[in-house]
Amino acid sequence: MPAKQTKSHPRPHRPAASARKPRAGATLNRIARAIFARTRTAAFQRYLRDLLVELCRVDTTPNSDIARMRAAEDGCFRIFERELGALALPGARLERRPVNPAIQSHPHYSLLHFTKTPQRPQGLSPEETYANRANFLCFAPGHGGAGYGQSVALNAHIDVVAPYFPPHVKGSAVFGRGACDDKGPAVSIVAALKVLAEVMAAAGLKLNHNVLAMLVVEEETGGNGSLSLAIDRDLRKRYDSILVCECTGLKFYPANRGAVWYRAELNAPPGVSAFEMFAFVNEEMEKEGAAVRAESRHPLFPQRPVQTCHGIIGPFGEHPSRICGEVSFTVRFDRPPGNPAELLVRDCLDFGLAAYLGLYGDKTKVTDPATGKPMVARHYDLRREGDGFRVDVHGATGHMGAIRERDGAITKMAHLVRSLIASRAKLESKVGGQMCLELALPPQASAQSPISSPLILEGGQGFIPTHGIIEVMDRLRRAAQRGADNYLRRLGRPERGEDVLTVAYEKLHNVAFDGDPDSASVRNAVAAAKACGLWKNEPILGWTVSCDARLFATEYPEMQVLTFGPGQLAFAHSDQEQIALDEIRAATEFLALFILKQTGTVG
Repeated sequence: MPAKQTKSHPRPHRPAASARKPRAGATLNRIARAIFARTRTAAFQRYLRDLLVELCRVDTTPNSDIARMRAAEDGCFRIFERELGALALPGARLERRPVNPAIQSHPHYSLLHFTKTPQRPQGLSPEETYANRANFLCFAPGHGGAGYGQSVALNAHIDVVAPYFPPHVKGSAVFGRGACDDKGPAVSIVAALKVLAEVMAAAGLKLNHNVLAMLVVEEETGGNGSLSLAIDRDLRKRYDSILVCECTGLKFYPANRGAVWYRAELNAPPGVSAFEMFAFVNEEMEKEGAAVRAESRHPLFPQRPVQTCHGIIGPFGEHPSRICGEVSFTVRFDRPPGNPAELLVRDCLDFGLAAYLGLYGDKTKVTDPATGKPMVARHYDLRREGDGFRVDVHGATGHMGAIRERDGAITKMAHLVRSLIASRAKLESKVGGQMCLELALPPQASAQSPISSPLILEGGQGFIPTHGIIEVMDRLRRAAQRGADNYLRRLGRPERGEDVLTVAYEKLHNVAFDGDPDSASVRNAVAAAKACGLWKNEPILGWTVSCDARLFATEYPEMQVLTFGPGQLAFAHSDQEQIALDEIRAATEFLALFILKQTGTVG
């Protein structure tokens, strides 16, 4: 299949000699020393720690109770208003700009699945969902007029994925939901503006061009908060470029990979197991994801960051882009199995596990950097339960962008299930009765809580600019239906995959984009990184994750868009989410210096 054509990147326009130059003597290195005198102190580290802990105490996970979301967002915004209300930048002002429900007509709008409840199965309307909800803006005007430099926006999100857990401090790191993704990066924006204002006032400097900070809602559910700002043409007049703060490990990127979240419904006909069918659907989706990855050749993405993540199956999992770390199923027979059957079941499980490990690696032999222990203690537990066995499959949670370093329990389970199905005749002859494989209930679920029908699978597929989003969605849909076909043929059934399985893409659908690696914004970022000691002489690449940056890059193709921030992707969305305070401090320094270069305030 032909690859999508990518853009060429001519060298950007450089300002003419007559353009307004920065004030004489206001060099980046001189200002950097003044910034470091404030940021590299114990008091500043305590400030960063306390501010981040305060933000992380506010539970900003998605919630069908919009009043709770509104109150949580208000709690965060009040903190920002307190911190930035007396900002010593001439003309600076704060604003809560309402989320515009007109985003529902935009092609990048994400449907509001988190508002669905048994009482409101269709969910709330955009008007209901966004009533009295806003994004937070901090606007600092430039005073140099047209000429050298450009206006810049900084963007970070305050919402987090489930499950929420409260913050705590351990050594020089803050643990807690959102610490890394994305409240730590948000703190770096707030701290950079405060430090910059103090340093500029002491040096007698004024911003040459505008700076606009955007602290937004609903990035994790698809980006509707940033979308509302991206389509705001009045706001667009106030910035020429944008830096989106995410957990990039203190590297900056002019490109992002794309991502699309799928939702598959398996409607098995009578006599067909939707759970067994899932194992073959998973197999074909994984194969198709691997094929897309093999086709993905792009100079900004040499590592081919094309991930296939399965985040939810039935009652297991919390989020399409959060790797599912625990899932269980049962192996039942018509009569109680004896010891020979148990040994054969274990042999089948081990054979399926070996196939999985051959493709994805053995994470029991990999140390988790967050805990110092094996990433996965053991792959599964098998125990007797009634007329059969319960199999608890273990993995390692995390952001889908880190799936090659983590361990997906859903795909692991699919390998185990297919191995059992392949040996069904042998197992049934050993026991003398029919075998039935079913998805179990989580330990915390009520025994009276049935697994929903149809069986629902949710996850995400990453891709880079070599592939268009429509192509990726179509290929993933056909792969899922092909997997269902394979299982139905195995049973000798007349139905086709398209008759029993539907795949929809109603949640996040992020296109990939590739910006210019030699733009003025990139060169200014290089200068800022050198001044604060972050620069490493390495190629400028694209980020292996998708975020709100793509909304601005696609709405304004001419705009220079960067992604940068503190925090390690491996910790995002994980059960050990954390961020080092030194990283927030380094990001604060970089952002302050980048603003000075980008706006043309210093040379």
